[in-house]
Amino acid sequence: MLRFTPTAWAKLLYFRDRKRTEVGGFGITSIDDPLLVEDFVTVKQDVTAVSVAFDDEAVADHFEDQVDLGRLPEQFCRIWLHTHPGHSPQPSDTDEETFSRVFSQCQWAVMFILARGGESFARLRFNVGPSGHAAVPVEIDYGQAFEGSNVDAWEVEYQANVNIGKEHFTGSAFGFDDADDMASGAYPSDWLTDLESMEPEERQLVLSELTSRSDLWEETENTDEFI
Repeated sequence: MLRFTPTAWAKLLYFRDRKRTEVGGFGITSIDDPLLVEDFVTVKQDVTAVSVAFDDEAVADHFEDQVDLGRLPEQFCRIWLHTHPGHSPQPSDTDEETFSRVFSQCQWAVMFILARGGESFARLRFNVGPSGHAAVPVEIDYGQAFEGSNVDAWEVEYQANVNIGKEHFTGSAFGFDDADDMASGAYPSDWLTDLESMEPEERQLVLSELTSRSDLWEETENTDEFI
């Protein structure tokens, strides 16, 4: 079972809900309990609604910092955590390719995805013996001692590490300047053309958002029009 301390879970939720993009990072664990996530740590990254790209130098710095703290690799780089801004936590083809490419040389690794709708996905991959993978359950372990939230520090980390790609709110993403414009329902008149030109994953994200949030649209007498 993959477990989270309440503080680590609260921080992950904060980053997930900060903007309607993906956000990624690493789970920090103790040497005695490698599947108990005690902290969620981010590195510099470029994000959109359907992707996360870590800065290679920032990842190297993260590894160096963690080693300086006396941690072993299995404590800081075996659990890959990221969020989805839609309702589905299922890994995309890109997620699967990244997990296979980056973690295939580790003895074991976990890919965890938390969707904005609250659903989660976790898979444990092991590359020793016959190798294989298995879905694992997830829980927040309230039996662990934990500190209160630290929103101010989390916001500083978010601002320092998460860079939202310009293409996320422009061009194929309806030409919005900010996620709040999307939430307002102020869709440009040519939004259907933009929708058709999207990549399949991005299109599915937008359609899922439209179907799941009735507050973004109202039907008029003509069912083909929205206001």
